[in-house]
Amino acid sequence: MRYRTLDPKLIIETAERLESRIGERFPDAGLRNVARELVSLSRDLAEAARKLEAPIWWLRGAIAAAFAAGVLMFLFVGTILPLDRISGADDAVQSVQGIEASLNTVILAVLGFLALIRTEERIKRKRVFRELHGLRSLIHVIDMHQLTKDPPAMSSDFPPTAQGSSRLTDAADLARYLDYCSEMLSITGKVAALFAQSVNDDVVIDGVNDIENLSTNLARKIWQKITLIQGRY
Repeated sequence: MRYRTLDPKLIIETAERLESRIGERFPDAGLRNVARELVSLSRDLAEAARKLEAPIWWLRGAIAAAFAAGVLMFLFVGTILPLDRISGADDAVQSVQGIEASLNTVILAVLGFLALIRTEERIKRKRVFRELHGLRSLIHVIDMHQLTKDPPAMSSDFPPTAQGSSRLTDAADLARYLDYCSEMLSITGKVAALFAQSVNDDVVIDGVNDIENLSTNLARKIWQKITLIQGRY
């Protein structure tokens, strides 16, 4: 099973190594702080995903208690048809009405019980999307750091402006910087996948896929820049 599931510990270790690599090559860059935040967020989300694997026992206990209380009330009120009273036409009509009322009550009770069962699913789903919101924000922060790193800016013919950002003039450094951004985006996708692994819910899986698609699309733009650097500089 080792290679069939994601290991949160290995994902965190990968993020830590990436932060160290960025610190060694770009010690003063803001990207290092973003990588450090990615490590911290990876730890938090891995722990959150681990907790979501466990059932919400207090909720299940409340559902079981509500079900038992409903059954007892159903029996106490006497909505179950007393078969020993069926003797004539009037009793037969009343018995049919009693059966209909009983069936309606049972159907409503079953629907209510199913709604209670899905409560745990909705609670976990809400927790997942709250965590994914922070991860989505970090993805956009990573994208902001690569946004101004354009290959044409390395050209000697590219005139700098007073409001322009600091430039990386070395092609290898710029390609490595962009590659680090791409690796960070890949890690965010793997962190998001931990929730799909912990919570088997179609809505959660769709939300995780949205995160992975976002990081993949941004990484694709970064690799277009890297390809341009490798081809021209």
